[in-house]
Amino acid sequence: MNTLYEGLFIFPESLDEEGLDQAIGRVKEELEKLGGTIESTTRMGKKTFARPLKKQKAGLYVVIMFNLDGLKMDAFKARLKLTTNVFRHQFTVSSGVEAAQEA
Repeated sequence: MNTLYEGLFIFPESLDEEGLDQAIGRVKEELEKLGGTIESTTRMGKKTFARPLKKQKAGLYVVIMFNLDGLKMDAFKARLKLTTNVFRHQFTVSSGVEAAQEA
């Protein structure tokens, strides 16, 4: 059964606009390979970290709302580490009410 997730992805600040587009595209491809569907994508822009992480001072934040079978989340996280340019990620289960309000 598919669950609606809100994924916060942080990409390296060194990416230009084209590089960010490609990185987001790779994340979406990995989701679709696992049978997931994309609901929405929101770019939040560049944010400065409270403290440096791995010598990075800031990152490009993107929120992707997606549906994916909960049993496939571990596989998705593993693929993010291997095939994408994601610096950090965080996932939360989202209720349908929030998604309806954003649309």
